[in-house]
Order: sequence, then C-alpha cells, then structure tokens
Amino acid sequence: MASVTVRYFAGARAAAGRAEETTTAGRSLDELLAELAERHGGRLVSVLAVSSFLIDGVTCHDRQQPLPAGATIDVLPPFAGG
Repeated sequence: MASVTVRYFAGARAAAGRAEETTTAGRSLDELLAELAERHGGRLVSVLAVSSFLIDGVTCHDRQQPLPAGATIDVLPPFAGG
C-alpha cells in the first residue's frame, strides 16, 4: 500500500513523541491531520492547530487535495527566537 512520511519538528516532535512516522497516502492533509490527532491526543492537536505544513518542501495551500504516494509532510509549529 502507498504511504507518506510525516516529519515532526520542534514542539510537534515533543507532542507526537517521535521524529517521524509513516501512514497511508491518498487522503487529504485535513484527513491525515484528523488521524494524527486521534492517534496522538490533545497535546498534538494543540500543536497542529497552529502549525504550517510542507508537502515535499512546498507550502500546502489546498488541504483537501489528496496526498501523493511517497510524499513527505513536514509539520512546522511556530518557532521562537531571533
């Protein structure tokens, strides 16, 4: 079955309890995020609500478009610092 890789950065990594995971392709980003929220719980839900998402290094503008097989989705929470 085709899959996508989800990579977590900074606070998203801490909330998910892992740096990355693999899941099924063919769903939209919104559907994927709902699955991840259910899988990891409230702390990750809070982080996902304020995060940006890259699909193969490009900012996601259409969260309803199916994710292509083999794609890498980066979860980027807001970063602090200067």
